[in-house]
Amino acid sequence: MNLLLFATTVLIWGSTWIAIAFQVGPVPVLVSVFYRFALAGAVYLVLLAALGRLRLPSRRDQPWVLAQALCLFCLNFLCFYASARYIPSGLLSVVFSLASIFNAVNARIFFGDAISGRTVLAAMLGAGGVALLFGGDLAQAEAAGTLRGLALAGLGTMFFSLGNMVSRRNSAAGLPPSIATAWGMAYGALALAGLIALTGTPVVAPPDARYLGALLYLALPGSVLAFTTYLLMVARIGSSRAAYATVLFPIVALVLSTLFEGYVWHWTGFVGLGLAMLGNVVMFARVPRRPVPAQP
Repeated sequence: MNLLLFATTVLIWGSTWIAIAFQVGPVPVLVSVFYRFALAGAVYLVLLAALGRLRLPSRRDQPWVLAQALCLFCLNFLCFYASARYIPSGLLSVVFSLASIFNAVNARIFFGDAISGRTVLAAMLGAGGVALLFGGDLAQAEAAGTLRGLALAGLGTMFFSLGNMVSRRNSAAGLPPSIATAWGMAYGALALAGLIALTGTPVVAPPDARYLGALLYLALPGSVLAFTTYLLMVARIGSSRAAYATVLFPIVALVLSTLFEGYVWHWTGFVGLGLAMLGNVVMFARVPRRPVPAQP
């Protein structure tokens, strides 16, 4: 089950970078993110209602659902979409792949989890491998734009990680991930609508079929399905191990770029891919326990 959740999350979220790129254009970032989560939240709530599983979170859980909404379905994506103006999507995904490190540190801060040497090694191998895969993008980027883009991407990754911590708290409190996600998306859409009104951002309609197709993909598989599988992983295997899926997102994006955008592989790409795969093995391989000798 864990492997299925992991593979689903990686394949869907790894392919959303292209869909996000299709949304870059005349529609403001605030409006694009609002469209995504307004649609995703509505679909999710209707689906749960049809299955007879929809319920309101308790008054005690409401503030935590709102916090999860702001971190996972609002502020982080505003940062990611904005950073895409300054750095290539490959470099953006490299920064996002560091979520496993953010999660390990935040889990230590908020839950007292130990940061094992194995987790640190896996994160270093994975992040280093992905950095090699997209090193060319970093070398070709303009310095000022790169710094601005990296800062936004790092902030977005931090919000994503904090959302993971809130999700872990919600799961431990007995709030099902599906309920927290559905209401979280709805609350996130309401927060985005408030920001649109507050800032006077013009609401631009989807300009063409490509934008609309990308929106549907991002809202349904990219949000409803992938967030559910990811948060289920957080509940089942912990935030640090679940977030290692983010290390593999750029690899999926690179494969799609090779097929549809003519990406040319270099030796650094092959080495980077090998390091990322090795990091995956380090994180998930089961280490056999030494048998405890019997007492005489």
